[in-house]
Amino acid sequence: MSAKYEISLDELAGIVELIRLTYGYDFSDYAQASLQRRVLRFMDTARVKTPYDLKYNLTNDKDFFAWFLQTVTVNVTEMFRDPLFYKTLREKVLPKLATYPVIKIWHAGCATGEEVYSMCILLHEAGLLDRTRIYATDINPANIEKAKTGIVPMRYMKDYTANYQQSGGLHDFSTYYTARYENALIAKELRSKIIYSQHNLVSDQVFNEFQLICCRNVLIYFNRDLQNRIYHLFYDSLSPMGYLAIGMKESLLFTDLRGRFETVHASAKIFRRKI
Repeated sequence: MSAKYEISLDELAGIVELIRLTYGYDFSDYAQASLQRRVLRFMDTARVKTPYDLKYNLTNDKDFFAWFLQTVTVNVTEMFRDPLFYKTLREKVLPKLATYPVIKIWHAGCATGEEVYSMCILLHEAGLLDRTRIYATDINPANIEKAKTGIVPMRYMKDYTANYQQSGGLHDFSTYYTARYENALIAKELRSKIIYSQHNLVSDQVFNEFQLICCRNVLIYFNRDLQNRIYHLFYDSLSPMGYLAIGMKESLLFTDLRGRFETVHASAKIFRRKI
């Protein structure tokens, strides 16, 4: 990181407040150190040297703000990330979901969609995709638009194939996409059950009832108070005995809801709401 780009926590708070008042995005309960690093990274990339210049551009240029939002929000994802998680879904969760006439799944913070495509493949192989509705949401509209395309860079497919095989994949992974020069297009039939929408975990409320909610590697960017509020949102959004999947580095132990979930698989971080 270049030394000429610096920002104090007070200056960061001023930028957060400006964004909240101007655009309605509230980053005040994000983990400060992590947010500070991402804002500094953006300033370095955008060659904005002072917090004053950053605030000026954020106030007067909506495209600049869209670029800022794309940079500082979470966009890291991959297909079949943490194969143990997907193997556990195959063996312990999908057989239970199969008992529902209609299955509703929420991918909260879906980023650019790679984990949603993975879920579609799992459901297809379990014979459940046709009676499933998958709601894929993200705070960032640019992520939603990219996820809708079903396009994944080909350079990642070798690693994704290995992840898929380790998760217990049943077929040749290449049957699920069409290679087009530098990109792979995920089969349209797989993506046909996905409903995309912008949703802000900080401010938006329950919008449906789900049998499975996946929100992996998103909450680590928030402070404990905000994490707890979001766990309440997920609890209220789950049907009785519904499943919650979180990231490998995330935990329910500190929340006041920990007694209302039972552990399905500790290592895979899959939990089930008690009745």
